[in-house]
Amino acid sequence: MCGIIGYTGNKPAKDIILSGLSRLEYRGYDSSGMAIYNNGSYPKILKSAGKISELADLISESNLEGTTGIGHTRWATHGPPTKDNAHPHQDCSEEISIVHNGIVENFKELKTDLENKGHTFESDTDTECIPHLIEQYLKDGDDFLESVRKTAKALQGANAILAVHKNNPDTIVAFRLGYAGGLVIGNANEEMLIASDLPAITPYTNNVTYIEPGEIAAINATSASFYSIDGKSISKKFVITPRNQIDSGKGRYRHYMLKEINQQPESIMQTLSGRVSFNNLTIDLPELSDFNADKINRVVIIGMGTSLHAAMVARYWIESFAKIPTEIDNSSEFRYRDPLVDDKTLIVSICQSGETADTLAAMELARNKGAQQITLCNYENTQSTRIADYSMQIKAGPEIAVAASKTFTCSLVLLYLLAIELGVKLNRLTTKEIQNKISELSKLPDLIGQILYDPNQYDELAKSLSHYHNFLFLGRGINHPIAMEGALKLKEISYIHAEGYPAGEMKHGPISLIDENMPVVAIAPSSDLYEKMESNINECKARGAPILSVVTEGNDTISNISDHCIYLPESSHELSPILNSLPLQLLSYHIAVTRGCDVDQPRNLAKSVTVE
Repeated sequence: MCGIIGYTGNKPAKDIILSGLSRLEYRGYDSSGMAIYNNGSYPKILKSAGKISELADLISESNLEGTTGIGHTRWATHGPPTKDNAHPHQDCSEEISIVHNGIVENFKELKTDLENKGHTFESDTDTECIPHLIEQYLKDGDDFLESVRKTAKALQGANAILAVHKNNPDTIVAFRLGYAGGLVIGNANEEMLIASDLPAITPYTNNVTYIEPGEIAAINATSASFYSIDGKSISKKFVITPRNQIDSGKGRYRHYMLKEINQQPESIMQTLSGRVSFNNLTIDLPELSDFNADKINRVVIIGMGTSLHAAMVARYWIESFAKIPTEIDNSSEFRYRDPLVDDKTLIVSICQSGETADTLAAMELARNKGAQQITLCNYENTQSTRIADYSMQIKAGPEIAVAASKTFTCSLVLLYLLAIELGVKLNRLTTKEIQNKISELSKLPDLIGQILYDPNQYDELAKSLSHYHNFLFLGRGINHPIAMEGALKLKEISYIHAEGYPAGEMKHGPISLIDENMPVVAIAPSSDLYEKMESNINECKARGAPILSVVTEGNDTISNISDHCIYLPESSHELSPILNSLPLQLLSYHIAVTRGCDVDQPRNLAKSVTVE
């Protein structure tokens, strides 16, 4: 859940490290630091609690010369976000510096053993045992690379580490254990970079390779060597990665989140591009051209957070279009039981970052049980795409804000296409049905554009609602997951307690909480379930709750029982979850802004959850 970067080359390392950390800040931002090495002298370390801007201020006042360095931006797992707990961490001799992403599960045992051998610790972190362990192996007579390798063997848990030694200041040694986020190396013409994620290095090069779990790399300015954790030399190739996987900035928007919300029409078109012919009303998913659905008798969709809500919507589509039993499961629960999965089960994983630890572990479990797997991911060549049999790129473009917006709706669009494809492969949809579904899909970018056209109503809603401390979101059927997603968005970025419920569940407990201090957001598009939703709204209104209804244009009666209404353009009921997501994103955004919250980087959260 942290961001790490290393650079070795012929340019001032501090500038490149700082730039990379800024691009990795979405992964963690409660403290940061860097170590710069220069011509065999002791490294210069700068660390700061707080965001990257705090570190940048320190750097501007310091003389940091050197062409090799490592940096870190932290999301705390062990110890509070203080300067002492910030990375890099060092050994007793202060010759070794390391940055770390992950959790050392056996750090207490390692720390006790090292303290018994005379090592002293300065922080509360699990990380600090790593440089001391490397130091101990050096004392035992091993060289630096071998000491790092033995350290990797001694650690338990999912971890990614960069390490540098004073006596070999032009070389960075890195290793990766388990699914503690990725490590990507970029070769930039007598310069080498290594980082947690592509955006940190693609300004300098798009010639990259990846470190897989259980691999070690040693890089200098002109070369990279790779080894297994057992010390065997391995061969890896660098490949060109598209430069459009970096982001160009906020542009005219105040926050990345608002920019990304407004990018959704374009992003959805990109998701559809190359997969749908609106001229012929046909679908072609080249990623699944070799997929044989005939022997599949069940689908299980897994994900976490927003991805799990997308999975819940997809269950409706797949069962409706493909007529195949479909379940959804939380990845963190799926991985720790013995699920009934075999070679007749199709696992569909949704993992926009491609590195969510629980989802990767669930995918590994499913692979070991022989299941076929399709994964949805927003980036190429991530760990999830390497585990799955088939990969479908979401193509939402870079999403910098921690709270998902366009990756959610683009995931829904791609899942809608997958449901149609399964219906085609299993001969459950007629040609006319396919054409009707694609015809409705063709209207989606324009409908979303209409919703985004006038944001002023959300400013007014935020002024009316931002002072409340609890919200209830209600939906039915295919829009029940959207109620849950709306509640998640509000709590993520505005720090307001919110719950999403199926409206039919209201009288089984939640109704006891409803009064004039709990606004109810009701998702009530025109559908067969509308009258039931209207009944639920009346029940909430009778108990004094302020009502915000999200309804279809032309509904002339809902205003009689609602304090506020958001009207959306008419669409097919099947696609209504996508449209209904937009006003809830905007509502959460404007409430968070009104409350003065950090919208792009909400407290205690990170974009990629790479540890349990």
